[in-house]
Amino acid sequence: MKTFTIGFTQKNASKFFSLIKNNNVSRVIDVRLNNVSQLAGFAKRDDLKFFLTELCGADYVHIGDLAPTKIMLDAYKTKAITWDSYADKFLNLMSQRRIETSINPSLLEGGCLLCSEDNPHHCHRRLVVEYLKQHWNTTDIEVIHLT
Repeated sequence: MKTFTIGFTQKNASKFFSLIKNNNVSRVIDVRLNNVSQLAGFAKRDDLKFFLTELCGADYVHIGDLAPTKIMLDAYKTKAITWDSYADKFLNLMSQRRIETSINPSLLEGGCLLCSEDNPHHCHRRLVVEYLKQHWNTTDIEVIHLT
């Protein structure tokens, strides 16, 4: 099963939608806490849904349970906590939410987890897919970070 991740920052619309289309992404799974910010440009929820359908033939779904809490995210953004602390808190939050029981594995087949961070190494979208892979006890998920 191929699963992708992507961040929209540091990408213009042409690069972003080309990556989605050229990799045959069937759905974008928005894991952002705030998907309607004016700062998101072409990646605002309603615009993104339209562009994905029209340009890529891809679906859009937002799953708030795959996003961090505002307090957690703000603490990381303001450097009140380190990446390691943020990652630990987010992994604990996913465990409390029991996302492995509420997310259907078929959602990830050809799907692409979306957030804002350009680099997947310090982004919660990577933590989401790694957490699910571990809790579903599968090696069948091939994760490809689109950059």
